[in-house]
Amino acid sequence: MSVLTSRPPTVTGRPRRGSRFSWTVMLLLSVAITGYSVGQYAAGSLQALAADKVGLAPTYADRPFAVQVAFYVHIVTAGLALAVGPFQFVRAIRRRFPRVHRWIGRGYVAAVGLGSVAALVMSCFNSVAFAGFFGFGSLAVLWGWTTYRGYRAAREGDFAAHEAWMIRSFALTFAAPTLRLWFGVLMLVQVLAGRAAGGDVDQMVSQAYAAVPFLCWLPNLVVAELMVRRRNLPGLRFVAP
Repeated sequence: MSVLTSRPPTVTGRPRRGSRFSWTVMLLLSVAITGYSVGQYAAGSLQALAADKVGLAPTYADRPFAVQVAFYVHIVTAGLALAVGPFQFVRAIRRRFPRVHRWIGRGYVAAVGLGSVAALVMSCFNSVAFAGFFGFGSLAVLWGWTTYRGYRAAREGDFAAHEAWMIRSFALTFAAPTLRLWFGVLMLVQVLAGRAAGGDVDQMVSQAYAAVPFLCWLPNLVVAELMVRRRNLPGLRFVAP
């Protein structure tokens, strides 16, 4: 039997060239998706938005009241986590303003805690059946778990492990932008193929969305683990107990 543990940290490397550009792109995408998601669902009731086929409104407009509450909780808290998350990785803030970094982190952890529970509830009522339940449900559980591990590592003073776990956590938070990017790519592929085959738009939307419950976060975790190892932070591996 094997257990999951952390690889001992070595010396943290210097920031790679282009990291500032990557961070800026990540921030802009995060802020854009936050503003778009929160703004579109603040424009009216779920029933009114569902009539106009806005986002996920048709999926949750007729759900029980508790599920609709979970929906709005997730939209707000996930948006907050996505907006503040990039600032956790600004070294100038961590070094010169540690108190600000801690408060950003507390807000992020609280937002993920609420958002992950709400997301788990939503996964039971998604529009793509078992693919959505297992895909989005797994995302919700791992999102909360990686964030908790990062918080616990900080409380224990293991800041190398804290950074590694928060990279993984934000990679899962960033599933919101990557979901939309993958959805756009899958739609484009189908549109290009559908011009000759005469594909139905609603069917293409359903087919594209059916793939994103896993596609929106699994590649993110791979990239996160590569970043963790490139920075010589504690990586995950299976070892004998």
